[in-house]
Amino acid sequence: MAGLEEVTDATFESEVLEAELPVLVDFWAEWCGPCRMLAPVLEKIATEHEGKLRILRLDVQANPKITDQFGVTSIPTLILFVQGEPEERLVGYMSENKIKQRLDPYV
Repeated sequence: MAGLEEVTDATFESEVLEAELPVLVDFWAEWCGPCRMLAPVLEKIATEHEGKLRILRLDVQANPKITDQFGVTSIPTLILFVQGEPEERLVGYMSENKIKQRLDPYV
């Protein structure tokens, strides 16, 4: 995906927990249909909120440490981190408007 960068177990701390901007992490997997449907929605949100919010993707199969650490058992799961703390958790496919409603107080 052009607008969505990958984050891994190895880069999570520096890319998410130490980030100055709020970071929305998309916990996903290649085989997950709803995850693939959500990707273009997240790309659009990332473009619209450039400079105010980062959106990163974490492949749950390739990165079990962070997946387990944050108790992700269903995908897609979106977790918004603000100053290193998880502030919002959205589970399942959601519309662009619903996601933006949950993000607006933070961006």
